[in-house]
Amino acid sequence: MKFAVLHSITIASAVLMIVFILLQARGASLGAGFGSSGELFTTRRGTDKSLFEATIVMAALFVLSLLSGLLFP
Repeated sequence: MKFAVLHSITIASAVLMIVFILLQARGASLGAGFGSSGELFTTRRGTDKSLFEATIVMAALFVLSLLSGLLFP
């Protein structure tokens, strides 16, 4: 039972993390992918900041679920 819960938490956090990362696409041009974007120092505001923080939470949840699955089988 505990394995199924940890497994489902790991899968759900991985899928949500992938979705959140894909939603954070910054530049549409090819140069933006290589770092030649005109915006060097920007601050995150509004939805972008919330999405960034949610990605960090999902990554932490993913790592914790993996570690707890390994340490407590």
